[in-house]
Formats: sequence, C-alpha cells, structure tokens
Amino acid sequence: MRVLLVGAGGVGGAITRIAARRPFFEAMVVADYDPDRATAAVAALGGDPRFTAERVDAGDEEAVAGLLASHRCDVLLNATDPRFVMPLFRAARAAGATYVDMAMSLSRPHPELPYEECGVKLGDEQFAQAEQWEKEGLLALVGMGVEPGLSDVFARHAADELFDEIEEIGIRDGANLTVDGYDFAPSFSIWTTIEECLNPPVVYEADRGWYTTAPFSEPEVFDFPEGIGEVECVNVEHEEVLLVPRWVDARRVTFKYGLGREFVETLRTLHLLGLDRTDPVTVPGPRGPVAVSPRDVVAACLPDPATLGERMHGKTCAGTWVRGVKDGRPREVYLYHVVDNQWSMAEYGSQAVVWQTAVNPVVALELLATGAWSGAGVLGPEAFPARPFLDLLTAYGSPWGMREQ
Repeated sequence: MRVLLVGAGGVGGAITRIAARRPFFEAMVVADYDPDRATAAVAALGGDPRFTAERVDAGDEEAVAGLLASHRCDVLLNATDPRFVMPLFRAARAAGATYVDMAMSLSRPHPELPYEECGVKLGDEQFAQAEQWEKEGLLALVGMGVEPGLSDVFARHAADELFDEIEEIGIRDGANLTVDGYDFAPSFSIWTTIEECLNPPVVYEADRGWYTTAPFSEPEVFDFPEGIGEVECVNVEHEEVLLVPRWVDARRVTFKYGLGREFVETLRTLHLLGLDRTDPVTVPGPRGPVAVSPRDVVAACLPDPATLGERMHGKTCAGTWVRGVKDGRPREVYLYHVVDNQWSMAEYGSQAVVWQTAVNPVVALELLATGAWSGAGVLGPEAFPARPFLDLLTAYGSPWGMREQ
C-alpha cells in the first residue's frame, strides 16, 4: 500500500507517528499547503525512509491527482478540514485511488425550516456519486475518524453481537480535559467545531426519517467512564446520524456532545456577532481593503490544538450508547474508547483528542491493506465487520471498553 496523506496538522502529524510503528504500508507521502509543516512531520519520524514530504493545495484537484500518480499512491487519506472533502474526493476518483476521510462533505441548512427539516445533509454530495464509485470498482471509506468512525464501528458491533433489536443508538462524547493558561482553548479545530456545533443538529427516527432541531437542544447529563464523570451533553450535527441508519437497523439515532455550558455560551456569542461566518467580509488593511473570513480570524486568534498537549490534563471519551433487546430481555450498553492525555503525550507526543482521531484511520488502512476490509462504492465504517477493527485497535495498544448500563 502506498498512501498520500493530505494534511500535516495535528491529526495528520499524529497519523504519521502511529503509522510509523506499523509495517503494513510501503510508502506514505505527507503533503500540506505549508511545506514546512509537511517536512517537520516527516523529520519527526527519525529518518523512516517510507515517508516523504510534498507541498500540495488540497483544493487543486489536478495537482492532487498528479501527486497520487507521480508517487504511485493507491490510497488518499484526507486529514484536512471539511472544506476540502469534495476536491480530494474527486481527485482520488480521477486517479483511481481508494479514498479515506474523517469528516464528510458539508451540509447546508434548509432555507425556510432550518430547525425542522434537512437541507443538504452531511455526506450528500459524496453519496450522490456512490454508484459511479461502485461501477468503477473504487472504494471511498467516509467518516473513518473517531467520531464519526470508531463510534460507527461500535454501532455495527452492537448490531452484530450484542442485540437482537435496537431501539436507539446515541453517540455520546465527553471529556474532563483542562488547558493551563487558557480560558477558552478548543482541543480540536475551532473551524470544524463551529461548523458542527452551530449547524442544525440532525436526528433520525425510523418512522420519520432525518429531521433537524435547534442547536444545543435536548440537554442531558451523561456519566462517562474511567473517572471522567457526569457531563451535560446536547444535540450537535454529526455524521454518525447520517451514516448509522444506512447500514444498521435502529429506531432512533442521535449524537450528543459534552460541551459544557461555558463552551456553548461562547459559541452562541460567536454566532450572535457573526464570527462563525465563512463568507468573507471586507476589513481595512495596511495596503487597502482585505477580504477575510470571520471564522478564519477566530481560528487564527486561538492556539493551535496540536500545540496544547503539554498544557492539557485529563481524559477524552468517545462512545456509543445502545438500547434494545437481547434474547427477549431489555439491554443497554455503552461502548467506549478513552484516551488519557498524559499517556498519549508520553507515548506519541500527541495530545489526546487528535491522537484518538488519528489512530482509527490508520487501523482502517491496515485492514484494507490486509484484505480484512474490502468493498466498492461510498461506504461508511458500518458497512464492514466490526470485530477485526476492534481487535486490531486493541493490538495497537489502545483497548476499548463496554459498560452495561
């Protein structure tokens, strides 16, 4: 397997450190718009000859397809933000390569009823091309991070081995992470955080289909394992709700994020001021007016999440809560994966949230390389058997857990 990794930021850098310990691939080209960042990611691996650095604009489909061809890469792993999903998705198909991402094509709210009906849903643009990918014998594995990703694998595992009937699948994400010296320092890309938290959340119900609610709706307190404890969780737009029902039979699917009230109020303030907008606004500059995206300005004013590891303390938990029936009796479980920041920093030099995101696409690549996973079309993690993934994740030194509720 020869991999083109596009994006050498926090998650991309963690991917290289995890992959460097595994023998399943022949080469990994690390490409970024900033060549210094790509070079630094490769240099940190101590001279592993399988890794090389390149510069590429993720929005330039022709350049990406050319890079795939020139390095004879058969897989494109997208570690950029969701704005670049579609150009990279198209470039992979043009080059005849397998495509893997951790977030799907962007949504657009319903123009008239944004908090009742779906407009363009997450992943719609990708799934619209599923037939062409399948006809060409190509695979696009979409949403293969931690959430979405591992959470979807948990959903498939629950359906395969733990339940006869599933009433509800609820992804529940929470943490007790703190960052020294910052009152507000998101542990993941603020661009992506704003996108998913301020868009209308989607809920799935079997007798209604997909519909939307208001941001931060239906608050609940969820007790997270391994000492994290109770965290208030709210509805947030996320890919699992759009992925799980395509392959797993469940009467209801939700995603709730443990943001905390202070974080929610900060996001609401950004929205109130229009600072969550992506359309450029014109501001004065030293050489005349300059067009800038307000959201990009917010991101530039905050610390890079990849640099926060030394200041960060605590654990992060990603998991899937499932309620249903097994052998005629009610059952309720929480399948989860916890990463301690102290461990991930000591072991890999990566903070917990980006490391937890990064490990899952590497596990998936290894399963594709060995043939344990295979397929054609635009497929989510639920389309593949869960057990090989969960066993290999444990072999990577990062076991998962299950709690009977």
